Amino acid sequence: MNILVVEDEVLLASSLKEILEECGHTVECAYDGMEGLEFARSSHFDLLVLDLMLPKLNGFEVARTLRKEKNGLPILILTAKSDILDRVEGLDSGADYYLTKPFDRRELLACVNALLRRQGKEVNQISFGNTSLDIDSSELISGDNSIRLSSKEFQMMRLLLKEGKNNISKNLFLEKIWGYDSDATENNVEVYIGFLRKKLKTLSSNISIVASRGLGYHLEIRGDE
Repeated sequence: MNILVVEDEVLLASSLKEILEECGHTVECAYDGMEGLEFARSSHFDLLVLDLMLPKLNGFEVARTLRKEKNGLPILILTAKSDILDRVEGLDSGADYYLTKPFDRRELLACVNALLRRQGKEVNQISFGNTSLDIDSSELISGDNSIRLSSKEFQMMRLLLKEGKNNISKNLFLEKIWGYDSDATENNVEVYIGFLRKKLKTLSSNISIVASRGLGYHLEIRGDE
């Protein structure tokens, strides 16, 4: 799933990203409350891991603002503030769970999985047409045929399957998969789209990756095009 980590301690943010990515999630990091709020307003995240003591806008304010905007993104607060009043304020602000630092890796992952299951988002496969992506094995499957995807192919295919007929811009692919600080260009996206198209053809899949001029890429089922 796509997880947003808002944490101003860069080393801790990197550690959280590594832990979550080892479990197959795609992770984006923001380092202050204002940036985190803007990221969280995107419809592409499935969970927000939120620190409280943030520059520019604290975690309480981020959570309250999202809830006022009727944003139902699950929120896991992860903070050193362990006082009962802080816990109460965090939950009253709209958080779904409150985990204090230092935390145990196993407890963190249990909380993440519980929140994703609650939202119906912890799944082992994502499907479109006659084709599925197995989250655990990174295999693309169509009928009796299957093929393992590379890390970036897997991330791109997961995003395409999740969005289905909705267009995904090249810039969004670059942000989600290569990251904001990467030197990757739109040509990288085009190359990997080419790889995925070849693999879909090899599998005899009935889905196509369609380019919409100026809008990006989306999926269509052949025969519905």
